[in-house]
Amino acid sequence: MNGLAGLQGLTLLLLCQAAGEALSRGLQLPLPGPVLGLLLLWALLNVEALRAPVAAAAMPLLGHLSLLFVPVGVGVIVHLDLLARHGPRMLLVLLLSTWIGLAVSALVLRGLLPRPVAE
Repeated sequence: MNGLAGLQGLTLLLLCQAAGEALSRGLQLPLPGPVLGLLLLWALLNVEALRAPVAAAAMPLLGHLSLLFVPVGVGVIVHLDLLARHGPRMLLVLLLSTWIGLAVSALVLRGLLPRPVAE
């Protein structure tokens, strides 16, 4: 991290996550706390002065993003029996949900793009 700016950015990231957790639990909202924290961070990034510290904290964290997949890999290895038993159905659900997500995203993008003006 880049010194003080990185520490300030990391503090802001953690405060946003904590605020999201507090909102989620305190108001008993159906959204997870980290999602609410991310939405709060997104709103705060409209403030120009907060962008540089968050970027200073985010860039080193993104460099180590692959470490977050280690627990998932261990979880898969631990539950290989479930994967063997339900693997084909899980694969089908993953493929269908991915295609549905892509189709919905494309339709939303298509609806949000400006229409060409006829001359």
